Amino acid sequence: MGGDFGPPVMVPAACEALTRHPNLSILLVGIPELIEAELENLGARYSQQFTDRITIEAASQTILMSEKPSQVLRKKKDSSMAIALKAVAEDRAQACISAGNTGALMAFSRLILKMIPGVARPAITTSIPTDKGHTRLIDLGANVDCSAENLLQFALMGSAMVSAIENNPKPKVGLLNIGSESIKGNEQTRATAELLEQTNQLNYIGFVEADALYRGVSDVIVCDGFVGNVLLKGSEGTARMLSNRLQEELNRNLLTRLLSFIVMPVLESFKKRVNPDQYNGASFIGLQGIVIKSHGGANHLATLAAIEEAIREIEHNVPAIIHEQFKQLAL
Repeated sequence: MGGDFGPPVMVPAACEALTRHPNLSILLVGIPELIEAELENLGARYSQQFTDRITIEAASQTILMSEKPSQVLRKKKDSSMAIALKAVAEDRAQACISAGNTGALMAFSRLILKMIPGVARPAITTSIPTDKGHTRLIDLGANVDCSAENLLQFALMGSAMVSAIENNPKPKVGLLNIGSESIKGNEQTRATAELLEQTNQLNYIGFVEADALYRGVSDVIVCDGFVGNVLLKGSEGTARMLSNRLQEELNRNLLTRLLSFIVMPVLESFKKRVNPDQYNGASFIGLQGIVIKSHGGANHLATLAAIEEAIREIEHNVPAIIHEQFKQLAL
């Protein structure tokens, strides 16, 4: 029920995911009448084959994007968000995907799913495109104020995740900073660097500047949630601005419109590579369950990307991999 669009986006994305993945089943939690109306609107696209793979579970409450997490925890226990997370906690689902209030989702996730032992705080991570493919950026806003110990844990979780999902035994871990020299950065960043250098569980490569991030110099980039959120949203805005400006230039006059037909295959390829929608789906890691946050303004294709991210994390059992990492640290 969350996000800017709710069922009109979530339901078509769910059905598309079912088409792509024959072994997938989806639990849609929310107001049944609204969900059923969207399924009917799909008409022929909602074939009989999905009836045993979609389950609708009723929720009497929804959460507004403006509501404070503390209020939501007290007053919205029958919300679609809370019920979906309970389904994961009760092993009726293997992952929860929501486009709703980020603060409420994090608060309910911590309350219902609990933290992995040894992890002090959960973090938000997603993939961002680079010249060499993509890299994992962590944290994206769950923790705006972090200690060096928090950032060390984010690095360990991000490294374990990339190792599992991408079959990369020694992911390169970088620390986002305003310079690559050892003297650069604030006190928090330099203290974190000392901890990362002393940790033999990580393939730490040192400081990484924001421009180097897009060259793919590292598989995991660590920063606090304030910096990460600003960087991510700035990157998304830049990608959309470039795509829009390019389209404007190609439509400027008759000659450019004619040229656009010639270069259209290149343009389409470019748009796909920089389109933020394909990277939609940020993971809440550090929890004893898989939680994926979809962008509030995501369309159904971007929502589909969030579902694909959930499937990858299920297949590679990411929470268990992170749990094992922290068990080894405790030995």
